[in-house]
Amino acid sequence: MAPFRFDRFELDLADRRLTRDGEAVALNARYFDALALLVREQGKLVTKQRFLDEVWRGVPVTDEALTQCVRTLRKLLNDDAGAPRLIQTVPKHGYRFIAPMDGQSPPDRPASDWPRVLRLGLAGTGGAVTAGAIGGLAYGFAAGTGVSALAVLLSVTLLVALLGGAGVAFGVALAEFAPGRPWWRAPFGGAIGGLGVGAVVKLVGLDAFALLLGHAPDGITGGGEGVLLGGAVGLAFWLAGKTSGARQAAVAAAVGGAAGLVIPLLGGRLLGGSLDLLAHSFPDSRLKLTTIGGLFGEPGLGPLSQAVTGALEGALFAAGLVGAMLWAQRRHV
Repeated sequence: MAPFRFDRFELDLADRRLTRDGEAVALNARYFDALALLVREQGKLVTKQRFLDEVWRGVPVTDEALTQCVRTLRKLLNDDAGAPRLIQTVPKHGYRFIAPMDGQSPPDRPASDWPRVLRLGLAGTGGAVTAGAIGGLAYGFAAGTGVSALAVLLSVTLLVALLGGAGVAFGVALAEFAPGRPWWRAPFGGAIGGLGVGAVVKLVGLDAFALLLGHAPDGITGGGEGVLLGGAVGLAFWLAGKTSGARQAAVAAAVGGAAGLVIPLLGGRLLGGSLDLLAHSFPDSRLKLTTIGGLFGEPGLGPLSQAVTGALEGALFAAGLVGAMLWAQRRHV
């Protein structure tokens, strides 16, 4: 039987050998059999029962053994469960090998991927809203202007988190349709989603202020901040997917926090900076964030305060959104 060639790999069933660019890839016998089964059935669903019958040959194992097998194969093949090029998960049923062979055109993307995009996008949006609730409560208590002000700030942050989270989460989820490697697709999708939502929200918000109050503050968060934070969240999603457990949240928080720190340093504003700008733009406003500035020896929300709050906002937003998307993804692996 002639070897199967796909991507940068060659699978020789007769010689039981997997190579990448001519270099041998170490693979134990059972995992080799699993890959061989997938490749032979290219484009077709391989059920979990077939793996148990033909790879484990009746040896009783848990579903986790098969999940670990596929996870290992993806790692060796440089594939990504979130944006598969080679091995696609068919939730609750099994797996499908989707890479073209010997110059074939890639198989059509099945319609079953659209529910996955919806699932990941909604999960990410929910995670962002949760992060927004935490941030809104923090800013509300820091402002210390009463229950009504707390409710208003919470409503504003929830709305911002809902719109921003939806844009970035669905941008990341849809990015797998773009050509290229997964390491840049997710950041690209997140950046585009953040740009779109940030630009629209800023445009509508400025028009609303001008219409209702006669003037609009210039400099509130918008498309530029959306690009940086959205791209960082997409990168965090890709990087966190390479780890497991609590490290995923730590990676997402670190990447998002770094972006949130850089944005104020570049002259941009996230939520805290925008709220402070609005408060100074309207002299009769009761919103004061001087308590936060006082923690850093500043009379108001100065450069240091904005950098710290920006880092915290970015870390919280990325951890909530990425954590929720990875949780939804694990449930269907």
